[in-house]
Amino acid sequence: MTSDSRSSLVSAPNGRSYLAPFILVTSLFFLWGLAHSLLDVLNKHFQEILGVTKAQSGLVQTAVYGGYFIMAIPAGMLMKKVGYRNGIITGLLMYAFGAFLFLPATRIQTFAPFLGALFIIAIGLACLETAANPYSSVLGPPDRAAQRLNLSQSFNGLGWVLGPMIGSLSIFAAPTGPNRFASLAVPYVGIGVVVLAVAALFWRTPLPEITESATEAAEDSYGDLFAHPVFVFAVVAQFFYVAAQTGINSFFINYVVDLLHANASHAVAGGGVLTSVVGMVAKANPGLNENEALFNTTAGFLLSLAGMGLFMAGRFAGSTLMTWFRPQALLRTYSAVCVLTMGVVVLGDGMPAVAALCLTYFFMSIMFPTIFALGLVGLNAAETKRASSFIVMAIVGGAAAPPLMGWLADTRSMHAGFVVPLVCFVVVLLFAMRAKEERA
Repeated sequence: MTSDSRSSLVSAPNGRSYLAPFILVTSLFFLWGLAHSLLDVLNKHFQEILGVTKAQSGLVQTAVYGGYFIMAIPAGMLMKKVGYRNGIITGLLMYAFGAFLFLPATRIQTFAPFLGALFIIAIGLACLETAANPYSSVLGPPDRAAQRLNLSQSFNGLGWVLGPMIGSLSIFAAPTGPNRFASLAVPYVGIGVVVLAVAALFWRTPLPEITESATEAAEDSYGDLFAHPVFVFAVVAQFFYVAAQTGINSFFINYVVDLLHANASHAVAGGGVLTSVVGMVAKANPGLNENEALFNTTAGFLLSLAGMGLFMAGRFAGSTLMTWFRPQALLRTYSAVCVLTMGVVVLGDGMPAVAALCLTYFFMSIMFPTIFALGLVGLNAAETKRASSFIVMAIVGGAAAPPLMGWLADTRSMHAGFVVPLVCFVVVLLFAMRAKEERA
């Protein structure tokens, strides 16, 4: 590939390069991936330092996804009023403000201030997600918009991979004495500083403005959408998919730690492999003398490298496989596999159960964008724009599953809690059996 063909990906028709703006917009994908994946470490840590139940710790995700749901429509209105560039800067400032609120929250040392800080971060993230996708689409030739968006999304996956690793090293591996709350402030204050720096760069960097046509602005009726049953089913399926993904992320560490405790006292199937993983983490982190901190860190690394790593790999593999297989067929197969892997998680033990839990990440990786695309089939341009907002709002499913899974874990077992994502994947499978693709 020549340098000219490379630059054309982010070049305007007049030859102007959009490389710097594209890098800045791509950084947004990384920042919100990082923010989401850190939540999965917070869930377990809040149970330990604040003494909250698993059901209560699930409110971490409720605060974030509830914030998304509440802000989804106002964020779009904000972009129309002040422009996408100013909307991004506003979102970054809210993100940084929420991150800095972790510092006073660590002094108060109760659950509510942390939830409030996360809710404010979510408001900022909703603004960023509302703006980043359309910005990525205009920073270069229209016929290469999908390629730019896929490239940006890969950095979102990188944020998901690094978040649990950063959280495990800065939070789980921190001292357990009087300074245990300070470990929560360190990563978030650091993120807040980085986010402010990115906001300053957006303020200083010229960006093209996205304008809306008069026809699009006049389209504000939503009633006709509900005459499309596949679209309605897509909203439902997206709600259940995000519920499954968020629930799995939230209690991955709890589930693995429970298995590690069981394997510490007696050998079960695959116990030797789990013990070896713990040994490798202990060797790499000689300061982790307490079993709980060691097990938490091990589970965090498994979530980062095995779970989120497979999720990112699944995104790349899925886009390649769709060259040969229909998206509906791939979604049907992948969701059926996820039902099976969740069955192993609910009924299994030892390394086979951990392997099934990690493998689920690979097969659920294509679900959000594929459900999104299949739900828009058969809609005209005006309907597509309105329908997209409904499918995005369906991510509120992420607010519902974690408290329910936590309640099942508190009253029965962590294994029982994973019945929730199992049922969710059944709903996705039913949607995949009903959906249709756009025909050429």
